[in-house]
Amino acid sequence: MTNDSDSRRDSVVIIPMYNERENAEAIIKAVLALEHQFDILVIDDNSPDGTAAIVKDMMAAAPGRIHIIERSGKLGLGTAYITGFKFALDHGYEYIFEMDADFSHNPLDLLKLYKAVAVDGADVAVGSRYVTGVNVVNWPMGRVLMSYYASKYVRMITRMPIHDTTAGFVCYHSKVLRTMDLDKIKFKGYAFQIEMKFTAYKYGFRITEVPIIFVNRVLGTSKMNSSIFGEAVFGVIRLKWNSFFKKYKA
Repeated sequence: MTNDSDSRRDSVVIIPMYNERENAEAIIKAVLALEHQFDILVIDDNSPDGTAAIVKDMMAAAPGRIHIIERSGKLGLGTAYITGFKFALDHGYEYIFEMDADFSHNPLDLLKLYKAVAVDGADVAVGSRYVTGVNVVNWPMGRVLMSYYASKYVRMITRMPIHDTTAGFVCYHSKVLRTMDLDKIKFKGYAFQIEMKFTAYKYGFRITEVPIIFVNRVLGTSKMNSSIFGEAVFGVIRLKWNSFFKKYKA
């Protein structure tokens, strides 16, 4: 992969979108403006608000930098990322990122995650809300507590040395995703984030947490609800139990 200056573009940011017309153009422009060249892959789940049309209009202005995969409907966050991971591996990207569309993840922090893996040698870098305390802005206190203690609970059950186990702002080295059998990642909601980190941990990959400040969305509607957290809390027991019967080759 080359750009106009013949320097290799090694990174792709996967951004699932559903009804994100208020944020789509702005988040894409913010990522493209960064000093390191990140390509963008949007996974659109047939948004009725015209999100996909906005993304397609932007593709002509940045040839080869923006990609879109349109799916038939809301098929779950986990399957969106699995689709994106497979695209990224097929297209030879070395550093593969997960990121929300609503600016709850600061695009500038992509540079910190990239450095943690590409320069400092981690296999997985997690944009962590909780590694240095509680760095969440504009969330209701109940939601902060639910998220924080869910991560504590997951850490206790899985024994993963990760403070923010449900984080959705992550950089994976491609070798991590190639090692996993992506078709066997089963969770579709936010438990998907736990399953990915747990699988990487069980394979022995080096996982580091990069402190970020998470800001609640300003525009659009949140997709989070208590059932999503419920999947994470109860599914982790099954995840841990199943791991006793699986061999992970280092």
